Amino acid sequence: MSKQVAEVGDSMHALALAAKAGDFSAFEALVSLNEQSIYTLAMRILRQPEDAQDVVQDTFLSALEHLGEFRGDAAFRTWLVRIATNHALKVLRRRKGRQTDVLNEKDEEQPLPHPSFIAQWRDDPIQIAEQRETQHLLNEAMESLDEKYRLIFLLRDVEGLSTEEAASMLGISVANAKVRLLRARLMLRERLTREFGDPAARLTPHQHE
Repeated sequence: MSKQVAEVGDSMHALALAAKAGDFSAFEALVSLNEQSIYTLAMRILRQPEDAQDVVQDTFLSALEHLGEFRGDAAFRTWLVRIATNHALKVLRRRKGRQTDVLNEKDEEQPLPHPSFIAQWRDDPIQIAEQRETQHLLNEAMESLDEKYRLIFLLRDVEGLSTEEAASMLGISVANAKVRLLRARLMLRERLTREFGDPAARLTPHQHE
């Protein structure tokens, strides 16, 4: 974690405690700090601007109503992400018109995808990961995933929730969440390897019956 990120987190925590104590200007500052990132999260889940905007409003209304429940033992941003995710998933399920959908399908017994492009990356993966181009490609790759894989990757690897918490929010077992997350990572790794892998160092994958 960078010093700047840590300082932002400390500032947000202090604002959250002040807002909890009744300082509405502190709450307004929290809205300003988090509004865009919560909108981005909602858009990644729902893919419709109007629904995402509604989720943002519902998230901050819920946060205001339940500030007394913020214990301060977790980052305020994480607490906010949980609220926003719950609101977005409600919209998603309401849109589908049923409570059980593809989010609840089991993946544990299905075979994992075998990569078809295996190669060492041309440059240092850490340096590549810091490039803006890579972030753009990763966002595109994530958007191309099936919904059930996109959501678990978004909650676990992008927003930093625990596997157990992400599974609970999605209404699936922890085992299923782990398999979906592995599938998502494998598919994203394949996509990025095709972009950054060295064709001269490509390996031929084993053929499976």
